Amino acid sequence: MSWEALLVVLLVLTIAFGAAHSPVFLSLRTISAIMGELSESSVMVLGMTLIIIAAEIDLSVASILGVSSVLTGQLYAHHCPLALAIVAAMVFGIAAGIINAYFIIERMLPSLVVTLGTMALYRGFASVLIGDGGVSNFPDWFTSFGVATIPGTIVPWPFAIFFVLAVGVWWLLQRSYVGRQIYALGLSAKASEFSGIPVARIKTILFALSGLLSAAAGVIYTARFSSSRASNGLGLELDVITMVLLGGVSIFGGRGRLTGVLLGMILVATVRKALALADVPNEVHDAVIGALLIFAVLGPNLAGMVKERWRASMRAKAA
Repeated sequence: MSWEALLVVLLVLTIAFGAAHSPVFLSLRTISAIMGELSESSVMVLGMTLIIIAAEIDLSVASILGVSSVLTGQLYAHHCPLALAIVAAMVFGIAAGIINAYFIIERMLPSLVVTLGTMALYRGFASVLIGDGGVSNFPDWFTSFGVATIPGTIVPWPFAIFFVLAVGVWWLLQRSYVGRQIYALGLSAKASEFSGIPVARIKTILFALSGLLSAAAGVIYTARFSSSRASNGLGLELDVITMVLLGGVSIFGGRGRLTGVLLGMILVATVRKALALADVPNEVHDAVIGALLIFAVLGPNLAGMVKERWRASMRAKAA
């Protein structure tokens, strides 16, 4: 059984659990709500997938989302055109990603430590900008974009943006020379550098892209909830990392496919919705997602060990 097939089995079991505990779980309205709740995390998942395949990690994505949301709200509240405020938020996202890349590449610090620090730094910066208050008086067209669906469908507009971006990331990974370089970089940065691959440049671009996508997620979050607060997206990095690793992307880099990541993304969102409709406390939600994260890290290794032992026993029997 492939890893993707196992994810499908887990998804079917989750759907069965949700349907057994709520009569509306299989309704079109619930499916649309799941897609809407995926609007921000799905966009950030794309950047995280590229970074983890390159054998790095970015824990600051949710904090960049929070600062971008705050920047959008604060600039608009101070009479800046909303379109210009959104552009400023995007620029900040790129700058935040480049700052991460600078310490990781130029100072040769572990990405786990750097992004753990900037996670707290960016979240604190958001609190300084807006304090305990928030901004909520956004134009109707902006908030409608966050919650409205494409006419004649159940697909929210923000999720449609994710779909377009996902096609581009899939092409980048599976059909482009740059994608092959990213995989090679994840397998061995030293070997990639000796073979002429611009390691520093690629990593910088990946972290800048992750920052840009996180900023876009911040704008989407602001539109969907019609609220700009420093706490927006708090803790969302847990879901994003779980989706990527659960989708079969190796934590050590160099391996993974976007199709598996999409399955992991759907599974995590479905688990959260099933638990919510079953009136399970929010604390249990995070515990279940944490268990899925551990399973995502240990599962492929355990499966490889079982497969290798099975092959060894078959070879012994044949001998």
